[in-house]
Amino acid sequence: MAGPRGKERREPVFDSGPEARPEPEEAASRRTRAADDGERPASRTRSKSKRKSKGKRRGGGRSFRSMIGRTCYWGAVAGLWLVIAAIGAVIWVGAHLPPIQSLEIPKRPPTIKIVDQQGHLLATRGNMGGSAVPLKSLPKHVSQAFIAIEDRRFYSHYGIDPIGIARAFAANVLRRGVAQGGSTLTQQLAKNLFLTQERTLTRKVQEVALALWLEHKFSKAQILDMYLNRVYFGAGAYGIEAAAGRYFNKPAQKLTVAEAAMLAGLVRSPSRLAPSRNPHGAEKRAQLVLAAMVDMKFISDDAAKLALIEPGHAEKQPGTGSIGYAADWIMDTIDDLVGRVEQDIVVEASIDPALQAGAESALAEEIAKHGQKAGVGQGALVAMAPDGAVLALVGGKNYAESQFNRAVAAKRQPGSAFKPFVYLTALERGLTPDTVREDKPIAIKGWRPENYTHEYFGPVTLGKALAMSLNTVSVRLTMEVGATSVVRTAHRLGIASKLEPNASISLGTSEVSVLELVGAYAPFANGGMAVTPHIVKRVKTAGGRLLYERKPDRLGRIVEPGIVAMMNAMLQETLISGTARKAELPGWPAAGKTGTSQDFRDAWFIGYTGHLIAGVWLGNDDSSPTRKTTGGGLPVDVWSRFMRAAHQGVPVAVLPGAGSGFMTAGFVPPARAQPVTASPAEAQVRPVSEGGIDTWLIDRLFGRRQ
Repeated sequence: MAGPRGKERREPVFDSGPEARPEPEEAASRRTRAADDGERPASRTRSKSKRKSKGKRRGGGRSFRSMIGRTCYWGAVAGLWLVIAAIGAVIWVGAHLPPIQSLEIPKRPPTIKIVDQQGHLLATRGNMGGSAVPLKSLPKHVSQAFIAIEDRRFYSHYGIDPIGIARAFAANVLRRGVAQGGSTLTQQLAKNLFLTQERTLTRKVQEVALALWLEHKFSKAQILDMYLNRVYFGAGAYGIEAAAGRYFNKPAQKLTVAEAAMLAGLVRSPSRLAPSRNPHGAEKRAQLVLAAMVDMKFISDDAAKLALIEPGHAEKQPGTGSIGYAADWIMDTIDDLVGRVEQDIVVEASIDPALQAGAESALAEEIAKHGQKAGVGQGALVAMAPDGAVLALVGGKNYAESQFNRAVAAKRQPGSAFKPFVYLTALERGLTPDTVREDKPIAIKGWRPENYTHEYFGPVTLGKALAMSLNTVSVRLTMEVGATSVVRTAHRLGIASKLEPNASISLGTSEVSVLELVGAYAPFANGGMAVTPHIVKRVKTAGGRLLYERKPDRLGRIVEPGIVAMMNAMLQETLISGTARKAELPGWPAAGKTGTSQDFRDAWFIGYTGHLIAGVWLGNDDSSPTRKTTGGGLPVDVWSRFMRAAHQGVPVAVLPGAGSGFMTAGFVPPARAQPVTASPAEAQVRPVSEGGIDTWLIDRLFGRRQ
């Protein structure tokens, strides 16, 4: 078939040889025909594919560059916001700081020293800040110990130490915890002076800002001086002077290298490394300090070896035993006496150190020996002079284990130890120790009180009824004189707690504290005068200026001398033939009353001589019953042990009313009385002819009793 130009058409031959390739004209003719037939030549297709491939590569490059651009853009935006946030954080932190220009170094917390009447230190309270000691008066090794272990670049940095921070960060990362801190001495001072101990980012930023301010405001020597006099050393001790006294009983100027190393080592963790609590841990830490001091050439190897051979040892401190209970009570009352304490003061207490030690050992050792068998876990003891001055106060068997003051703060049922107020009320209504009342079962609105032994003795004198602690007689007397009158009598003698005016008040069901019950017995020992229990005699500033001095009580007489004499005679019988026979003191006239509360939860004995009143309570903090411990048992043992030691070498003093006639005491014997047969409700006492008050009183009060 002829082509468009009259030439014969040739079919292509697909062969691999060179001669198989068509001529250029033929190839052009084919392309023309293919175009006419709607076909696309292979070469054109390949060419277009190559162009597309190149286009894709060019488009990918533009996309990559665009992505980098976007990343840079948003990175710049994020960075800008971070800068803004950082500036805002700085402004916020700065706004919560006190104005730098008005910052002043706060006053050192006041120290309260508690001394006895001879000026001997009993305890220290407050924050125990020692006197400020100038840096120049301290041995060089004291400040060097702190620099070596806490801040080696102290003299070269400007408040913060980037090298130290980096080192601490690396150590913490490697050990996966807080192994080291990066705070400089200046930062620590800033924290101690102005900030709390919380660990937050805000507080850390504030700490840095204040450290820079301190470095700008003060010299290195001044900063180190303030640091040593303000840093906390544990056990309530602030400052090097307080720490030296607290742990080593010496002034800071006399600290040895070993002692300085120990104090420098414990500031990182005062409660954990205090040598008084953890001597082994404190000594190991001190060894690290000594090594650091040698490394910095502060001390020689020989000096370090000597310090290792003779390490520091914490000394026993005043106020670490039972005196802590008395010191705590003083701290509770001091504001009422002198107002808010803003300076160092010295409190002169009425505490007698020998009596305090005797009370502590008597209570703790008797509980240790017999407490488990008796089911007794705790106790308290208060010893008081007849004028109300507290001479010994123990609020528990171990102050280190429990600081709860059971002598002052605890309220417990006194049981029969409350009965003297019932009998006193009866005597003031005209009854006498020889007055007879029936000891037999009684029922009051369904309540049926019983005697401890479940025995009844029929007609008995009041003297015998009180000595034997007969419950039915006490209840009858309460109904006779009125429960409200008994409550008034108890309050008049010094009971401050709320008392319920019901029939059971006669058995001591209303709760009272040891301190107030002992104080309420004081009028029996002093002849009938009202007293206020007290422990603070004087308060002075550290410079000696008098802030407070206790004046003698002028509360007047609250019990007539003759009534006191009769009460003492009856309560003395308790020790002679009654429930407290074991409490008799050889050579000393003594009186008192036992008490046991419901279900044996509390056991009491309050006893006294003309020289001293002492009260003992034993029981459990959770009010669980003891193993039938009564007031005549373990409490009497504790009381007797304490009182025998307390009266050694003391001239014998008679009880008020003994050894002298009633007429000289202003006492007129009341009319003789008979048993009341009428209803036991506010009954009147009628005179009788039987019974002789004269013989009874002469025998019991004037010492003629066998």
